Amino acid sequence: MPISKCLQKSEPLWKGWDRKAQKNGLRHQVYAVNGDCYVGEWKDNMKHGKGTQIWKKKGAIYEGDWKFGKRDGYGTLSFPDQEMGKHRKVYSGWWKDDKKSGYGIQFFGPKEYYEGEWCGNQRSGWGRMYYSNGDTYEGQWLNDKPHGEGMLRQIL
Repeated sequence: MPISKCLQKSEPLWKGWDRKAQKNGLRHQVYAVNGDCYVGEWKDNMKHGKGTQIWKKKGAIYEGDWKFGKRDGYGTLSFPDQEMGKHRKVYSGWWKDDKKSGYGIQFFGPKEYYEGEWCGNQRSGWGRMYYSNGDTYEGQWLNDKPHGEGMLRQIL
């Protein structure tokens, strides 16, 4: 009489791999297919907590807070500076839903920068703009432009 075996129910191989690849907690370098790299905390396969993202194509680096895969909280964005051979800080401040929001400083050049309030990636609220020629505008901003009360101090 032949011996019969009970067949065990098996799950597809990809399901096991997917379960093992779930990213939660602190991870070392995780690379995307396009070469981007992230080092930091994860929650349910999304960047969440403190972390550093390096975009390979632009060479940009973001160091700061993440929430469900988006920049959210305090962080600094830097880009490579070809002249100096290192990264130059472009924005340092608060983010909400992957956009500049709250107080932050944006550097436009070596002597030109804005410090103040942001909303949806635009200067909005009270802020101060320092221009490379020495002029300064301090006052209200709306939709990335001076708007409302403010004072322009010009160097003559």
